[in-house]
Amino acid sequence: MFEMNTAEPMQVDVPLEDNENNETECYVVDNPTLDLETYAASYTGFAKLYRLMFVADHCPSLRLEALKMAISYVMTTYNVSLYQTLHKKLAEAVATVGLPDVAVQMGSQDIPVLDSMWVESKTKKAAIKLEKLDTDLKNYKTNSIKESIRRGHDDLGDHYLDCGDLTSALKCYSRARDYCTSGKHIIMMCLNVVKVSVYLQNWAHVLNYVSKAEGTPDFNEVPGKDSNQSILTRLKCAAGLAELATKKYKSAAKHFLAASIDHCDYPELLSSNNVAVYGGLCALATFDRSELQKQVIVSSSFKLFLELEPQLRDIIFKFYESKYASCLRLLDEIRDNLLLDMYLAPHLNSLYMQIRNRALIQYFSPYLSADMHLMAAAFNRTVNALEDELMQLILDGQIQARIDSHNKILYAKDVDQRSTTFERSLAMGKEYQRRTSMLILRAALLKNHIHVKIVGREPGPQSGEAPGSSTSLAIRSYETVPL
Repeated sequence: MFEMNTAEPMQVDVPLEDNENNETECYVVDNPTLDLETYAASYTGFAKLYRLMFVADHCPSLRLEALKMAISYVMTTYNVSLYQTLHKKLAEAVATVGLPDVAVQMGSQDIPVLDSMWVESKTKKAAIKLEKLDTDLKNYKTNSIKESIRRGHDDLGDHYLDCGDLTSALKCYSRARDYCTSGKHIIMMCLNVVKVSVYLQNWAHVLNYVSKAEGTPDFNEVPGKDSNQSILTRLKCAAGLAELATKKYKSAAKHFLAASIDHCDYPELLSSNNVAVYGGLCALATFDRSELQKQVIVSSSFKLFLELEPQLRDIIFKFYESKYASCLRLLDEIRDNLLLDMYLAPHLNSLYMQIRNRALIQYFSPYLSADMHLMAAAFNRTVNALEDELMQLILDGQIQARIDSHNKILYAKDVDQRSTTFERSLAMGKEYQRRTSMLILRAALLKNHIHVKIVGREPGPQSGEAPGSSTSLAIRSYETVPL
């Protein structure tokens, strides 16, 4: 009981963080072009199961296929509760499609049937394995061998993870930190905790342990090693996911851009294609033109990621070339597939809006006035819809302009350059005058040897009085040294 209480206050705030994205959960994707089998093959473990369940929840046309694939995969684990949950979802999906119950019971239409024998067998095997691992760990603790105890906690965490008990898995992985004897062990412990924290969507915990792993001395000793590059890429990807989930899109983009494609092997969380999409969209929404050009378009490392997503590469290039109509049309084409990504979907509307706003700002920046009819044609929008967008940008202070709603013309805000220049000149003159006076005063003090002399301290009423108390402050006097 004492161990349970002293474990770690780790996932107290998980439900609060998870609730941030609930507002975007109620939507349906009707026309995806997603190859579900190829998509699912990029992941393992809970990443595969959660992503398939997300697709099943939001895409009716892929629901049966996604649930069947999830059930087939979960049968390779000890996760009995998730197996039963998936079968309930499958039964609901079959009822919605309209297959007769008799056909379902007979197992026709390739619909898997709930296997009670499998449930009973896996439950018993999981209990036996848990008892064995628990006994082994107690023996290791009796022998007081740190390395064995650490591995015992890791094995127990792996088993809990396989059973679907994420909270217990997190506790076991984190308890291993007291028995780590090298920097490598600390990094592995951090990676395990980060992985489970991502499954729990405890993003503050993810960032905390990523920084702990990056601050490990052994990790920074040999920065060029392949193993270190692989670990660094995993940490950057996990941190990028956490920043994306907390709506810090620019920080997320920088993390994803720091990943290495040669070492991007992290199927427990995300694929190389995910890194390309997450990094590319976040950069497009938050980077200015120079940052987009230097860090994305001509980046030798991220260019290889973009090769995996040709449509996204074209979108970024067209945005940089100011071909906004084509860029926004391509974005709309990939929207349905992106809505089936469990980490990106809650933020897609916000990212798309930021990309559109940035495009509007860049389009108008060189002009003193612009015809809103031409702008609407350039952005594939109606004039009224464009006017509403521009009005919001003006109210937010992102565009300094005025709208002539009658003639449908956007005018840049008239700034009196002459007055502005005079005001800046006067301010600069006052600052120069202040600095010059300070320099003259300092030179006069040095020339006349005027300085602050500290007289000896007066003892306080008690010998143990702390320095800095009111009675032990030094007495300062100012004196002029005669020439």
